Amino acid sequence: MGEGKRDRGGGACRAQGEDYDLLVLGSGAAGLTAGLFAALEGARVLILEHGPRFGGTSARSSGTLWIPGNHHLGETAARDRAEARTYVESLTGGRADPALLETFLDEGPALLLELERRFGFVFRPFPLAPDYRQELPGAALRGRALEPPPFDGRRLGPWFEKLEPPLAELLLPGGTMVTRAEATRLLRAHRSPRDAAFAIALFGGTVRDRLAGRPRGTRLVTGNALVARLAFEFFARGGELRLGAEPRRLLREAGRVGGVELVAGSPEPRVLRARLGVVLAGGGFPASPTWRARHLPEPVPAATAAADGCDGSTLSLALEVGAALAPASDDHALWFPSSFVPRPDGSTGVYPHIVLDRAKPGVIAVDASGRRFVDEACSYHEFVRAMYRRHREVGAIPTWLLCDRRSLRRYGLGAVRPYELFPERWVRRGYLRRAPTLEGLARAIGVDEAGLVGTAARVNGFAERGIDEDFGKGGNAYDRAHGDPDHGPNPCLGPIREPPFYAVALYPTPLATSLGLAVDPRARVLDAEGRPIPGLWACGGDMRHLFAGEYPGPGAQLGPATTFARLAARDALGLAAATRPIRQPERERSA
Repeated sequence: MGEGKRDRGGGACRAQGEDYDLLVLGSGAAGLTAGLFAALEGARVLILEHGPRFGGTSARSSGTLWIPGNHHLGETAARDRAEARTYVESLTGGRADPALLETFLDEGPALLLELERRFGFVFRPFPLAPDYRQELPGAALRGRALEPPPFDGRRLGPWFEKLEPPLAELLLPGGTMVTRAEATRLLRAHRSPRDAAFAIALFGGTVRDRLAGRPRGTRLVTGNALVARLAFEFFARGGELRLGAEPRRLLREAGRVGGVELVAGSPEPRVLRARLGVVLAGGGFPASPTWRARHLPEPVPAATAAADGCDGSTLSLALEVGAALAPASDDHALWFPSSFVPRPDGSTGVYPHIVLDRAKPGVIAVDASGRRFVDEACSYHEFVRAMYRRHREVGAIPTWLLCDRRSLRRYGLGAVRPYELFPERWVRRGYLRRAPTLEGLARAIGVDEAGLVGTAARVNGFAERGIDEDFGKGGNAYDRAHGDPDHGPNPCLGPIREPPFYAVALYPTPLATSLGLAVDPRARVLDAEGRPIPGLWACGGDMRHLFAGEYPGPGAQLGPATTFARLAARDALGLAAATRPIRQPERERSA
């Protein structure tokens, strides 16, 4: 590759000590958004990713953005913004930083509009996506959560195979990706000609991709689609991305952060300078055993569904130059209940139990006493918090998610998919526990026999009446949105009667962390005295959690992450304008 030429992304720096306008540490949605909005204005941007793939946890996620008051809401946008403020204030008990919250409510809709107008990147509102805490004032049923459109991974060229794939346990055969709505269509394919045609086209595309030698299907949805589209637009505007780049320290001269020192495959450190500064977008610390042991509750989670690169290293770099951590939340994490899946190659997968099984009829969760302790259909974050609370009284880690044969066949359980032909293979691997009676299942999973039998009988009575008198499962819009609409009288309650009976163990796992760097509304990192550190910004999992460790609704991580990433880039470019002009892209100069 000759001087001045690049492949899309320019895989490596071209010269020792070469200068950039902006360096971004982290290649998830936050880092790519910051890089894109800086590159859009002609800045020379390099994104550094210390892992072998780009996209981080964002690429593994649903790709949803939670943006109240967005333009898709039309005339109700202003009212929704006000109601969202009420909702967040109620949810957080006033612990959210009001200045950051107001900035998000203003700038989130602006982000969506700019993505749409400048890139044609149009997000789609979900028909029904209730906020997680429907009992609180200001909670919405729809309109705030938006998903990215599908993206053709072939447009990334050689970068497609460097994109972080989804969790293997969430892919369909051949490496096929589907949205939640599409998964529902596949389950109806045997009785709907239209859905059957969709299934044939979907898997046919994957077959063509595999025959062409690609490792998986190139039709990308959810987080892969979000990250791939951001990367494509970033590369198209001259942005550069480097993988396997391990920062050693931030360079600070005359009080200003102006670059990084990194190790790049040689014993000598390499210095990269940034005229504007550095944006931290490393994803927090869910993948660091050391940080988890220091900051998360006991029993400390042993694993995470987050990307390996979210290891707290960017936070450490900031602390070394005087940055301050923001005030702590209750447990420092945003949670998934997960099961651990033994894979054929001997490795272990982490399967997050988000919405596909816990809310379904005939599925319950019990502790060591064999009793329920939570509405199984509540948000994944609140479910794990309930596990920890219960564990202080009765053993609830692991929690056992269980069902009977009928429910397993129709809805699946964790990594066991609906209509699984050979569930015994999961029993042989040790993932599923199975017994012909509830007493036998209680012995197999080590819970109280009488407690489990009594719990099942009580739930069976609730199922007949359609009312969960203990925990209200199916009693709110969020629960019902993830139940079975064809089941009545309550889409989330069903009997547990048909043997054999099955169970899988659930453990707390952090999907993200909520202990981040103190920042101001311009995403500038603050020191212990609350003063901005010149040349240093943070967004995503590296910045203070906007909702003080609470989880308002689907996409409530990526919505603020991308919003403040854009603000970081905008602030960096504003600082640059006072010192030297940023060159404009060729297409804009010639227009």
